[in-house]
Amino acid sequence: MTEARIQVWRAAERYRGGDPEAGIETRHAFSFSGFYDPDNVRFGSLIACNEELLAPGAGFAEHPHRDVEIVTWVVEGELVHEDSAGHVEVVRAGDVQWLSAGAGVRHVERNASGVPLRFLQMWLDPVEGGGAPVYEVARSVRDGVVLTVPNAGAALHVLRPRAGERLALPAGEWLYVHVVRGAVRLGGEELGV
Repeated sequence: MTEARIQVWRAAERYRGGDPEAGIETRHAFSFSGFYDPDNVRFGSLIACNEELLAPGAGFAEHPHRDVEIVTWVVEGELVHEDSAGHVEVVRAGDVQWLSAGAGVRHVERNASGVPLRFLQMWLDPVEGGGAPVYEVARSVRDGVVLTVPNAGAALHVLRPRAGERLALPAGEWLYVHVVRGAVRLGGEELGV
């Protein structure tokens, strides 16, 4: 049995990105875009984990993806998603969307509301590339819900511990914990936003 190794990247240590003048602020957990750190390229199949803050009216113009699984968890506000496969959805706080880009898809993401939008977006390497794009939204994800990303061999566990509550982490070769509100203690480390 291999001993667990915990590596902590605090929010202030994440790579700052986005375009603040366009209303986009980003914190990258791993090397991404113009930020490259050879010691922090990925975590198992997780190749990106970006925490995004979009001002009202801000967003990402149409852009392509291929052979990537994209999971987006809206923390606050509403995300408008439109893609070349014909999906148009408003993804609200508490919802999680999954886009399997397959052999290729183009999409737009924006904040069409009058309040700030905050979301966490994770990109995962697929087990197999190609195929038709797939899109799903899980509405009002509750505590303890597990959302599988079958083509990445991964799962998102949504956990909202109450003050003083102990939670067991799921078994897995790779476990990534991202705190979006409050604080948790993990292996003697205090993690918070």
